[in-house]
Amino acid sequence: MPVELSNRYACFIPLCPLVAARSTGSLPFFFPKATRSLRRLCAAFNTFSSITAMSVSSALFRQQTATHSIQQFLWARIPKSDFRLKIGFLIDPLTLAMSVLVTTVGISAMVYSDSYMCHDQGYARFYAYLSLSTASMLGLVFSPNLIQIYVFWELVGMCSYLLIGFWFARSSAAKACQKAFVTNRIGDFGLLLGVSGVYWVTGSFEIFELCDRFFELSNTGVINPIFANTIALPPFLGPVAKSAQFPLHVWLPDATEGPTPISALIHAATMVAAGISSIARIFNLISILPPAMCTISWVGGVTALPGAMSALAQKDMKRGLAYSTMSQLGYMVPASGIGASRPALFHLITHAYSKALSFLGSGSVIHSMEKVVGYSPTKSQNMSFMGGLRKHMPITATTFLLGTLSLCGIPPLSRFWSKDLTITESWLRSPYLGLITSITAGLTAFYTSRIYLLTFEGNFRANQISNIGFDTSLPSESIITPWDGARAESPTTQTIGNATYITDMERNGVAEAGNLVIPRFPEGDPICEEVNQIHSEQNLLYPQESNFCMVLPLVVLAIPTAFAGLAGVDPTQRGIGLDLLFDWLISIPSFYEINKHLENLTEILISSTPSLSLSLSGLVISFIAYGRGTEPADTKVFENSKLINKGLLDTLLFFVRDWSVNRGYIDYYYGIYPIRGMSFVSKLVLHFDQWVIDGFVNGIGVSSFLSGEISRYGKNGRISHYLLGLVIGIILPVLLAASC
Repeated sequence: MPVELSNRYACFIPLCPLVAARSTGSLPFFFPKATRSLRRLCAAFNTFSSITAMSVSSALFRQQTATHSIQQFLWARIPKSDFRLKIGFLIDPLTLAMSVLVTTVGISAMVYSDSYMCHDQGYARFYAYLSLSTASMLGLVFSPNLIQIYVFWELVGMCSYLLIGFWFARSSAAKACQKAFVTNRIGDFGLLLGVSGVYWVTGSFEIFELCDRFFELSNTGVINPIFANTIALPPFLGPVAKSAQFPLHVWLPDATEGPTPISALIHAATMVAAGISSIARIFNLISILPPAMCTISWVGGVTALPGAMSALAQKDMKRGLAYSTMSQLGYMVPASGIGASRPALFHLITHAYSKALSFLGSGSVIHSMEKVVGYSPTKSQNMSFMGGLRKHMPITATTFLLGTLSLCGIPPLSRFWSKDLTITESWLRSPYLGLITSITAGLTAFYTSRIYLLTFEGNFRANQISNIGFDTSLPSESIITPWDGARAESPTTQTIGNATYITDMERNGVAEAGNLVIPRFPEGDPICEEVNQIHSEQNLLYPQESNFCMVLPLVVLAIPTAFAGLAGVDPTQRGIGLDLLFDWLISIPSFYEINKHLENLTEILISSTPSLSLSLSGLVISFIAYGRGTEPADTKVFENSKLINKGLLDTLLFFVRDWSVNRGYIDYYYGIYPIRGMSFVSKLVLHFDQWVIDGFVNGIGVSSFLSGEISRYGKNGRISHYLLGLVIGIILPVLLAASC
């Protein structure tokens, strides 16, 4: 019999990573010289603290499946006043499910980072940020009141700012973290207004208490329905920014400028998950307001489809996965908006494991590509330089394929069950949302399989110099230096005699002339053909499989990616019950129960045939277009189809490509209207301050100065002159008064 833990031990779940973050972050201040030698010890301590938190979370979650209890442990923070605030932690199925998710993904990111960040000077600082981010998210999900939620909400935002801008010396990373910070401040301001408004109406910050009071006031007609919806919508603005919903989604693709383990953590278990879990937490508050629910559902629906379209033609591997996250979050928000909060949470969990696996897999690819093309994100993350990596990185390719198929919604992988449940609920509540989610499912299968095919299938393109378009902004002499020291004729080749010499690409902004010099003889020459082949085989560089610390998290995450969906399917209600998530795994059913379970799963598969057909269609189209591992011309994707108007198809494909490459033109319009508008208003305020406010103050000073100067020349110190002026000053007013 397993030892039962008291729910009071739940306080250790956020406390363990918080202590680790505090200790690791303080080490460089008190022992700066010893930090470098203790860096591996810091990594082990942070990983062990997260493992401890995960163990407590799993034990309490296992007990939760048996007790189904909801408990709060509160301490009075301000006891001696009319305003009473209690802090503590809340334990329910949502809290424990999210804590298991956050800790498991956090541990995977920490183990992975030991190898990924091993050569970085900020190694210890990176682990401190990771633990602080994990602790902030755990504190958020355990919060029992809105004030505590808001505090940890801001901590999650601060950690995202620090992690996205971890490589702050890189201008793109600095701009990305500033963009994330400013965008989320808009949402946080709305959340603060909502928290204040809810307290003004209900007089409470406690979640269960304020939901009951709001429900009672709405039913009795004390609150005007319009006013009630106005109060309920501002808190949703916070999740709109945190979970990258339209139009505050612009920070999410740029967040990939941070290290790849950070992308996995933000996209799977912390930043974007915070918004969805917060909506679920206050779901009882907004569920009684149909206009608010409709607004939430359509914000998610509008986000899902453009997010999928923006991912269709991305060259950057991580950016394509980022738009995929935006699109999948668009599944979760409308599910909450139509009242299907449990399918939304189910989809959040299954998507988190699949997306964490995909991002860590992309990091493994990028880490290996950097050894070939140099430490340049424009090359190491560009799928045009990849291809054929399945032969050189079989474990990464296999796990990435598993994550890809899960994201595509292929049974029996985890995301199939949650995606199908969300689509079914959408069709039942709104045909328009059902259509949007169904189309998005087909597009998701297309672009995710495109990423896999361009990366792992075909031939490795980085060594095929003639087929790669180099960055022409780089000076040619920085890339190519022939043996005789003369300036190269082109960025890619140098011809001397009958042979063409090709050197290695730029590495980390510094040319390594002569590091890789390959003589290329003219094609078709039978004498030199064998020499060309020998030089190619001996000198060309290829990516290699990542080491054990990077491969192990991929293998571990592949398990929930494959089976988490089966664990969450309720065989009797064909729904999701977070409180029953482990019941199916920990029980040993009889043969009859297994048969019954399989029959129900078969019924679900049959009923999901339409959505599965869309996913398979996206897979087939992607395989036709990119099956060889190369990207075709935009107008030739469907060149084998004779049933489509080619003129219309060309126009549509060019539009989709331009939409994706230009990121939906959202940043462009932000630059024109909001940014220029704010700049114009700022200039008006500046001129008003300079010419009106400062002008009034400066005018008084100047007039006083001029008056003094004029008076100085008119004063000679003679009393008779002063008396004459006094007489004139008295007589003139008297004469004026008499004349009137």
